[in-house]
Amino acid sequence: MPSSTYTPIESSTCSTKPKALESSQAQSLWREKCAVVGVYNAPNANVLAYYGLFAMQHRGQEASGIATSNTQKIAIYKKNGLVTQVFEPEILANLVGFSAIGHNRYSTAGEESINECQPIFARYSLGEIAIAHNGNLTNANTIRESLTKEGSIFQSYLDTEVLIHLIAKSQKSTLSERIIESICQIDGAFALVILSRTKMFAIRDPYGLRPLSLGIIENDDGTQGYIVASETSAFDLVGARFVRDVEPGEMLVFDKQATNPTYKSYRYKAPTPFPCVFEYVYFSRPDSVVFSRNVYEVRKNLGKQLAREHTLKADMVIPVPDSGVAAALGYAKESGIDFELGIIRNHYVGRTFIEPTQQARELKVKLKLNPIAGLIKDKDIIVIDDSVVRGTTSKQIIKILRQAGARKIYLLVSAPPTIAPCYYGVDTPEKEQLICASHSLKEVQSFIGADYLGFLSLEGLRKSIESSAPITQAQEKLSYCQACFDGCYVDSIHK
Repeated sequence: MPSSTYTPIESSTCSTKPKALESSQAQSLWREKCAVVGVYNAPNANVLAYYGLFAMQHRGQEASGIATSNTQKIAIYKKNGLVTQVFEPEILANLVGFSAIGHNRYSTAGEESINECQPIFARYSLGEIAIAHNGNLTNANTIRESLTKEGSIFQSYLDTEVLIHLIAKSQKSTLSERIIESICQIDGAFALVILSRTKMFAIRDPYGLRPLSLGIIENDDGTQGYIVASETSAFDLVGARFVRDVEPGEMLVFDKQATNPTYKSYRYKAPTPFPCVFEYVYFSRPDSVVFSRNVYEVRKNLGKQLAREHTLKADMVIPVPDSGVAAALGYAKESGIDFELGIIRNHYVGRTFIEPTQQARELKVKLKLNPIAGLIKDKDIIVIDDSVVRGTTSKQIIKILRQAGARKIYLLVSAPPTIAPCYYGVDTPEKEQLICASHSLKEVQSFIGADYLGFLSLEGLRKSIESSAPITQAQEKLSYCQACFDGCYVDSIHK
């Protein structure tokens, strides 16, 4: 059988975390993977924002919120729960306006008060403002401490709140100038949508770590509107046309002064593109275009490359649903081994690793995934999953497949080992909880109980992405942030 090796993080030369995080005690309260949407110049902006959030529900299931503007004031509603639970028809009907921003929240820890939900709203010297943020500000704790000493009062643990304080505190004469001055003080990952009473702003950090795309809406009255969203699947649902990604280090300003408003682009900082590679591996919907590449095509290529690196003999290839499906199809096609849906997922159970106890996580795996015993009994099976984090979920999957009668179980992962935590808006545990950070391949294999364990190589990950056709030439040879796989954080590399 082929060999598979990796180096635990202890031997990495790039494992220094961003300096601002070294002493942060509240960091676990801020770490989020979320969805943002913004709609401008549409008579049904509230509805479009609602459906945009609905299409991106996978990016956050803890809370949802929408803020709208009618040019005179901003209305906002947010609450814990899924999009369909938060926005009853009468609630949505009250959020009238020509523009809207929305947010789905996903976090691993922290209070579940309304203060932790987004968008964040404030009144300040220039009027009213609402902000929604996907990502994580690595120097938020330092800024918060400085602002608190100067008299600022914070209502939440959200890193996004420091930005609204910086904007309010700025002495610049226009909101655009205040925003630019403020975002030049923050570090880390951010895809932002900001709403004033008359304008909307869409911003990506200079690394472009988190995705944000621009689309066009054709209104029934013949006018044109705009939409920005974390994923293009939101455009598909509302009938918008994809235009391009918001570029790293770019701010788009949408203004309603014209009859058929347009937007202006500002390059507030020189770009150093390093988008998050895990968007391809796991986060994004397969029908989305992220960083100018089709996610489904990338994941199929991950599976094909996995088959080249790990040549195994088995009766069937089965995915861990749902994020392992495309990679399993790619592996089956490249290897010639039959693809089967050997595990059925219950879609009404939330994600397992947000649960606080090991017992709860194990029970939730059983509730979430059920093998087809008649299909896999007495068979040698290749199981394709997207990642191994703590190892506990993989262990439970192997266990239920054994109980269903599988003879041999080969677990292949369509990504390299996760050996380092992420500080840029990705839900990963701390280093000591990452099984691949301190255990050898054989130790991890023994713990999860598989007959074989193999990971995709870092080089194979790069090849898989590059073999997926980009939409624009500018994206042909992007470098990606892969800190979770190699411990090299962009803040440490580029500062």
